[in-house]
Amino acid sequence: MTKARIALCVGLLTILGQAGLVMAANPDSGPGCGLGKLAWSDYPNQKNIAPQVMMATTNGTFGSQTFGISSGTSGCTNDGQIMAEHKVNVFAASNYENLSQEMAQGQGEHLASLATLMGVPAEDQPAFFAMAQDRYTNMAQTGNPEPEAIVAALHQGLNQNSISAQSSLHR
Repeated sequence: MTKARIALCVGLLTILGQAGLVMAANPDSGPGCGLGKLAWSDYPNQKNIAPQVMMATTNGTFGSQTFGISSGTSGCTNDGQIMAEHKVNVFAASNYENLSQEMAQGQGEHLASLATLMGVPAEDQPAFFAMAQDRYTNMAQTGNPEPEAIVAALHQGLNQNSISAQSSLHR
């Protein structure tokens, strides 16, 4: 009977020790981000139930975690493919007139910035500029191209040509 108790104690200590290692490796301090995380960030013992409930309740009440995640605010980050693509589209829309002129010319500061946002390395940008000029000429013949159409055509050109770009930024 004593051997059984010792074996049981050793088994429990082993299991509890493993759980402690897992918990020590997890630096999570609550519900991630959002207004609740910011509002209760100074509360001591972040891993206790009370501050986590207050953070989650605040986030749920105001919907701030969803907004923070999608907009990259309130302590939330989103560096994924959707945000990268959004940056390209916003840049193209904001600089549409300059991009249109520079794509027609096959060179320019705004076109170089767009190439960088799309992940095209500097050594491949001359080929990107030539491809952009060709794509723009084709689009201009069919009508006045919109910023979204320009970006889509450039993504298509990146995929069809041997121009390298970060794969997470183009389709």
